Amino acid sequence: VQLQASGGGLVQPGGSLRLSCAASGSIVSINVMGWYRQAPGKQRELVATITSGGNTNYADSVKGRFTITRDNAENTVYLQMNSLKPEDTAVYYCKAVIRRTGSYHLHDYWGQGTQVTVSS
Repeated sequence: VQLQASGGGLVQPGGSLRLSCAASGSIVSINVMGWYRQAPGKQRELVATITSGGNTNYADSVKGRFTITRDNAENTVYLQMNSLKPEDTAVYYCKAVIRRTGSYHLHDYWGQGTQVTVSS
C-alpha cells in the first residue's frame, strides 16, 4: 500500500492551493483519511480528517479556510486551502487508516509529504 501526495508549492498570502493524496495497492477498505502538517522546529499537527462516511474534523486554526473531501471510488483525499497565511507554511502529510488484503487489522499509512510555502 502506498500514499502519493501532490499539489504543494509556493503561494502568496491570501492565495489558494489544493492538495491531493491517492492510496494504491492491495486495499480492502479505507477508514479515516486526513492531512497533517509539520513546520520547522514544531511537532506534526492534525489539520483535518474525514471518515468514509464524510464526517469531517478540522484544527481550529484552519476552520473556515480549509476543506477536506474524499473520493472513495478513487481512494483519494483532497485538501482545498484558501486564504492561506504565512503560518500555514509547513510540510503537509496525508494519512490513511487502511485494511489491506490478507489482514483483518487496520494500519496507518503516511504519504511522503508535500511542501507548502506561503510567502510574498
